[in-house]
Amino acid sequence: MDLFVQLGYWGLFAGSFLAATLVPFSSDIIYAGILMIPGTNPWIAFTLVTLGNWSGGMTTYGIGYLGKWKWMEKILKIKPEQLEKQKSHIERYGALLAFFTWFPFAGDLVSVALGFYKINPRTCAFFSLIGRAVRFLIWTLLYLKFGDRFIELLNTIVIQ
Repeated sequence: MDLFVQLGYWGLFAGSFLAATLVPFSSDIIYAGILMIPGTNPWIAFTLVTLGNWSGGMTTYGIGYLGKWKWMEKILKIKPEQLEKQKSHIERYGALLAFFTWFPFAGDLVSVALGFYKINPRTCAFFSLIGRAVRFLIWTLLYLKFGDRFIELLNTIVIQ
């Protein structure tokens, strides 16, 4: 994580991108680290963390989109009946599920599923961007309101 923070804005974008793929770590930690650097513009950081995280999520969607039913059955040992049942749940809520793709770990699975079941990419991209922007906007507004006290609290919550 420190490497991403040391790289500044570029590291924030790259780290938040990777965190939104199947790589297991938190973009929140990187974001907090960047906000702790004196002179950081929180609105530039907000924009980069949101776009990086959204791009990573859409990459995960794309991986799912390229998936094949035969692969799921063979590699993951998922039965066709399970895939059909899951498909009906995904189709029930459709692209609205993309709003929640920012959730740690579960969001990656939702992104893959939305892509795998070929849910409208433009609508998924829109809801995914909105969800991620809301997430980081809340962090940014809390940082602007509470400053270093907020960063200390965030580090305590995320690290423990």
